[in-house]
Amino acid sequence: MGAVLNKFLNLPNNINDYAWQNKGACLNTNVEVFFHDFNERGDSRDERIANAKKICATCPVINECLEHALNVPEHYGVWGGKSEDERRLIRRRRNRQGRKTV
Repeated sequence: MGAVLNKFLNLPNNINDYAWQNKGACLNTNVEVFFHDFNERGDSRDERIANAKKICATCPVINECLEHALNVPEHYGVWGGKSEDERRLIRRRRNRQGRKTV
């Protein structure tokens, strides 16, 4: 059942595929830095995203994190130094490029 669910969710089957997460600069950081409260808006949100990105900038697995977030896709939070909106734009750009080459 796990493999079927992972395939449905576009997640790796092998737990070792997540080993990069143990090297993340965010490992012992409060998740609230990376994920917003439902009612968070404006300057407060911008400041939280900027703080999360500062942590990501020091991360040795920033590229793995971003690719994970784009491939799953992770719709919420800061992943791989990119906000939700930034990742949405990257996915759209990749989808358009993929259609052009087909």
